[in-house]
Amino acid sequence: MTSGDNAIRARFSYRAAGVDIEAGEALVEAIKPLAGATTRPGVLGDLGGFGALFDLKAAGFVDPVLVATTDGVGTKLKVAVETGLHDGVGIDLVAMCVNDLVVQGAEPLFFLDYFASARIEVGAARAVIAGIAAGCRQAGCALVGGETAEMPGMYRTGDYDLAGFAVGAAERGALLPRDVRPGDAILGLASTGVHSNGYSLVRQVVVGSGIGWDDRAPFGGGETLGQSLMAPTRIYVQSVLKLHRTGLLKAAAHITGGGLPGNLPRVLPSETAALLHPDWLVPAVFPWLARAGNIAADEMLRVFNCGIGMALVVADTDADAATGLLEHAGERVFRLGAVVASAAEPEVKIELPPGWPIPLAR
Repeated sequence: MTSGDNAIRARFSYRAAGVDIEAGEALVEAIKPLAGATTRPGVLGDLGGFGALFDLKAAGFVDPVLVATTDGVGTKLKVAVETGLHDGVGIDLVAMCVNDLVVQGAEPLFFLDYFASARIEVGAARAVIAGIAAGCRQAGCALVGGETAEMPGMYRTGDYDLAGFAVGAAERGALLPRDVRPGDAILGLASTGVHSNGYSLVRQVVVGSGIGWDDRAPFGGGETLGQSLMAPTRIYVQSVLKLHRTGLLKAAAHITGGGLPGNLPRVLPSETAALLHPDWLVPAVFPWLARAGNIAADEMLRVFNCGIGMALVVADTDADAATGLLEHAGERVFRLGAVVASAAEPEVKIELPPGWPIPLAR
């Protein structure tokens, strides 16, 4: 037998190639209770089938329209890997999807995730999926399935990627936006910080600042820089649905990449604009980013949410009632401005005071 024959007869296995089927099976067993805790009316069957079933009639819908979204967490995952703080990114993943559903008037029904890595590290993966389950509970939707992919050679050891897919439904006559007109009030719901957009710029600023993830955050709060920047995206579903069900809500915009200027015009009709007054409370992380990175004010507004995670449009006469309802639901609400007539395409008009963004005492 030649040496070439020996090479041909060498034994190969999936595990030797870098894929551990047993680890994947262990992860599935570990997350079954997490997914089970998110069940809701309409879910048929258990986790582990080839597909998920959902009964819209059992969920209480009469004439529903389905709304679907998909999203990821972006390079915030790099911060999660570098800090070892994995719990919150699962909430981020859900938030980025379900907040996009609710602005169309839809109630989130179910969620699926995709988790890919070079090698399954059960502890980190379980922490991520526990966050996904927590986000689903906040949103009132069920985690009905997903995919865990182990792909050595595609990712560096320790790195992973996430994607999410959410489906919601609205009664046909309850879709948003609707009847937005000049004179309507624009309300803003406070964000929990940077949320899940702009982290490529955030990471550059952190590197340039010379501050480590484990150092105390230079903008206060008592947390480390890593803990502060890993604060999960706020999920606005329950409060916005409560407002929508009263009939007061005309439109809503999830403030993600593009900020207020890039997202609010998406829900405005032609020949209108949003005239905003920048006197809401800006979380201290944003002035720090602006100073540490020498970032211009218009760039801050274009990249980050700058303290407003959701913008809502209501009739001016309903603004106080809407504010009270939202505050009772746990939101911090700011009067951002108003819808105005405009001859141009929908846009955000905002005059920034010198030195903006600065935290304003409230």
